[in-house]
Amino acid sequence: MSSVTTNTTSAASRRAVFTDPGYQAFVILRTGFTVAPILFGLDKFANLLVDWPTYLAPWIDNIVPGSAQAAMYAVGAIEIVAGLAVALAPRFGGWLVAGWLAGIIVNLLTIPGHYDVALRDFGLLLGAVALARLAQRYHAEPQR
Repeated sequence: MSSVTTNTTSAASRRAVFTDPGYQAFVILRTGFTVAPILFGLDKFANLLVDWPTYLAPWIDNIVPGSAQAAMYAVGAIEIVAGLAVALAPRFGGWLVAGWLAGIIVNLLTIPGHYDVALRDFGLLLGAVALARLAQRYHAEPQR
C-alpha cells in the first residue's frame, strides 16, 4: 500500500528530473539521434533529399562490391539500425553513431568540395559523444 507522502515525493522527484537541464539535453539528443539516422537511412533508398551515391568517395566505391547505389542501400540499413540503437540503448547507440560519423567524415574528407559537410558531421559526432556520456548518467540508473 502506498502512502500520500510517497506519491507526493515520487511526483516531486519526477518533476525535478524533468526540469534538470542535463536530462533535458539527454532527451533532446536522444530524440534527434534516433530520428535523424532513421530518416537519412530511409532516404538512402529513395534519394529524395540528395543523390546519395555522389557522397561516396571513389576509392570506397572501388573496394565495395556492386554499385555506389547498392553501397548506399547498405549505408541506409546501417543508419536505420544506428537510430534504433539510440532509441533502445542510448549508451551504446551514441557511441555507434559517433563511430559511424567518424567513418563518414573520413569518406567526405577524401572527396574534394565536401569539406563543409565533413565539418558539419564532426559537430554531429561531438553531439553523439555528448549523448553517449549523458546516457551514462541518465539512462544507466532508474529515475527517482
